[in-house]
Amino acid sequence: MALTITVTDEVRSLAPGFTHVAVEAHGLVNGPSNEDSSALLDDATRRLVERLGGRAPHEDPHLAAWRETYAAFGAKPSRTRNSAEALARRALTEAGLPRINLLVDLYNAISVAHLIPVGGEDLDRIGGAMRLVRATGQEPFPTVAGGEEAVEHPEPGEVVWCDDEAVTCRRWNWRQGVRTRLTEESVNALFLLEGLAPVTPGELGAAATELAESLEKLSPGVRITLHEPA
Repeated sequence: MALTITVTDEVRSLAPGFTHVAVEAHGLVNGPSNEDSSALLDDATRRLVERLGGRAPHEDPHLAAWRETYAAFGAKPSRTRNSAEALARRALTEAGLPRINLLVDLYNAISVAHLIPVGGEDLDRIGGAMRLVRATGQEPFPTVAGGEEAVEHPEPGEVVWCDDEAVTCRRWNWRQGVRTRLTEESVNALFLLEGLAPVTPGELGAAATELAESLEKLSPGVRITLHEPA
């Protein structure tokens, strides 16, 4: 079944400059983090430091735009940071970026190097079409709390990614659910790269191309489809 991704008019009205690029990949090889994926994360941190030039991550114009957008739908951007800002802050600490698994390391490296939110979903766990919507507050969000499985619900008006089953990511790109996350067993994946002005569709496309090239090195023979900025 063809992949369908939609953004509702309500979300478009909230953030008129929003753009996303989807990278669809089939036949991937995943596994534990290794020296190669660690090197990608280290290089991404170097590129981040060079880009920021001594500024804090939230002072970057793109991340500042995300803060404004989060505030527009009622989130507190200093408490629930967009995924790119959260990763950038971690990259600049002594502990550095986490090592999760090969696929997550790859897309986290792209996020940090380009300062754009990037998410990865297991295509085989997605139920139906992917949609970016403003929540009613009734949608289920399967997660883990205190080491136990739990179901939360977004706030009414909160921007969430969801499929036909449940919310897959809360507060736009703040916290991913456990159901569709990429594990070491994942072989088919959807990567979403998200941008707000001043990031251009061309810049988002360049980041997507870099991600695709990294995936091809990791998994020779992988079948990749780049969905144009939308």
